[in-house]
Amino acid sequence: MDTIDLEREIEEEFRKLPIRESQPIDFAPPSVRAPELKMPDYVEHSDGATEIGKLSAEAVVREYEAAAKDIEALGVELIEQARQCEVMSREALAVTEELKETAARYRAEAKRVFVQIESCSLVTAEVRKICEEMKEKIAAPALVEAQANEK
Repeated sequence: MDTIDLEREIEEEFRKLPIRESQPIDFAPPSVRAPELKMPDYVEHSDGATEIGKLSAEAVVREYEAAAKDIEALGVELIEQARQCEVMSREALAVTEELKETAARYRAEAKRVFVQIESCSLVTAEVRKICEEMKEKIAAPALVEAQANEK
């Protein structure tokens, strides 16, 4: 959170306070909104620079420094996100292995069911063949008798 956001939050909190009548003591001169910040170590004022130049340079370098700190914070956040991605990748690989094992079990079950169905089909075909043969054996003496009666 930078100072501007902090300042806005403070102002919003003051706006939420109940309105009261102003007292003479409330009319103090406005204060400087930006806190005194130490200048970064990588800069120093040049000899002979005017006060306005120094103040302007300080204000600009502070803004750049605040932006640089935000950029560094972004880098820290990016590293944390990368770590989370690594964790998710490891978890995804583990789940993928489980999925491969599940798929292998399904294939084994499919093979078992396939063999069982074919075995049942073979048994059924054998039963039908035996039934047909039995029917023919039963029908054969009756057929011979019927042929004998016709002559």
